[in-house]
Amino acid sequence: MTIKYTGKIKPADTCFVFFQKTGETYSLSSKNTELNQLFQHLVKTEDQLDGFRFYPDGKGRLAERVVFLELKPVKGNWAEAFRRAGNSVAKNSRNLSQQSACADFSGLAIPETPTDPVWFSAFTEGFLLGSYEYKTYKNDDSKRKKLKDLSLINEDCSGKTVNQLISSALEVCESQIFARELVNAPGNELTPAELASRARKSAEKHGYSCTILNKKKIKELKMGGLLAVNKGSVNEPVFLVLEHKPKGTKGKPVVLVGKGITFDTGGISLKPAAGMGDMKGDMGGAAAVIGTLEAAARLNLPVHVVGLVPSTDNMPSGSAQCPGDIITTMAGITVEVDNTDAEGRLILCDALEYAKKFKPAVIIDLATLTGACVVALGDKAAGLMTNHDGLSAELISSGSATFERVWPLPLFDDYAGQIKSDVAEVKNVGGRNAGAITAGKFLQKFVSDNQPWAHIDIAGPAFLDSPDGYKAKGGTGFGVRLLTDFLINRSK
Repeated sequence: MTIKYTGKIKPADTCFVFFQKTGETYSLSSKNTELNQLFQHLVKTEDQLDGFRFYPDGKGRLAERVVFLELKPVKGNWAEAFRRAGNSVAKNSRNLSQQSACADFSGLAIPETPTDPVWFSAFTEGFLLGSYEYKTYKNDDSKRKKLKDLSLINEDCSGKTVNQLISSALEVCESQIFARELVNAPGNELTPAELASRARKSAEKHGYSCTILNKKKIKELKMGGLLAVNKGSVNEPVFLVLEHKPKGTKGKPVVLVGKGITFDTGGISLKPAAGMGDMKGDMGGAAAVIGTLEAAARLNLPVHVVGLVPSTDNMPSGSAQCPGDIITTMAGITVEVDNTDAEGRLILCDALEYAKKFKPAVIIDLATLTGACVVALGDKAAGLMTNHDGLSAELISSGSATFERVWPLPLFDDYAGQIKSDVAEVKNVGGRNAGAITAGKFLQKFVSDNQPWAHIDIAGPAFLDSPDGYKAKGGTGFGVRLLTDFLINRSK
């Protein structure tokens, strides 16, 4: 699949042309006289233009098909408007069974500088992510033609700059699609060992390092949280240490931590059967971290990044940990296990302790951690909890830029009382009220007071029950573009 900038329209199977509507006024993006005449004719004769397909007769025309699609602003966020435009082209291309297409955006009336080519990057993201389908276990016997070439047209832009933006968007989106593939893989395939294997192959291919710590090493490190969650499983745990450190990079690293529960039954505190199959996606945080390390390496970002992924599944068995158990974490802090289905924080706390060895500039952990966050925010945003206002502002800004939005939740000391234990230093659940926040308070206990840290609860947007534009049903890879944008800004 090739996506490239073209200064002017060239013949293709299908030409997508975007229009805007302000009140009763229609304006077309293309500067092509023939297309404008056709569009004005359709404005007079058609009640609904969005998605209208026109099939020119005769030969020697611009395309066999012309498809007019409306470009709609998203509350002033034009980058997201272009992502959704890219998704529209992806969906229409799939239905039209074609090999070549062009999308004409010349002369769009948007608030940004008309010659600003940044929207090409957003359009490419929407197109690539909107084209994604999880087909690993389905035979694709479709005889429809697949799109091979897509030309993006704007007569006012520099081709070299635009193609660089398209190339960068491609690298990031392929990393996010890799994360989607990890999340969508079933638990019987994606064991902790297989997750480690795929991370290692990505590292070897794209030039970052991947160290896999086995159960013996995990025991030596006294990672009591990870070992406790793993007790009921036949699959051994792993702890991944990923690192992207280009030559000449100075300063403290950014450490990313991702929850890697490859399947979550809830353990002895068993989840209900309905919807349990979706718990193959409980390693969405791990997938986002692995995908971000891959993206950083693909883009060769001049920033030192470390990724930490504790991974196990959470199974009930005769050897599984039980409610009421007391465990000792790597930090030496004792934890009363009040509910075995609050297992993610038990493996993350060991990773947060391990992160201290890198003396990081910041630590950011991502986890599909709580149903409470889904209740609070749904699947449109992730919950953000942090001890540092500046880090919060950076993540909110990157969330807005990528539309992988985060929303701040408080970490008031008042909530700490909910996770106070009578028999240990802390317990792993704080009751029904403020469930997402008390999970954050638990993790905060394992972070130094002067260490900038953020916890992002991605339980809602990481796995969808139905598609939402360019965000596919199932694993979305949420967090890869968010964190990559954060790293790009940090590298500057």
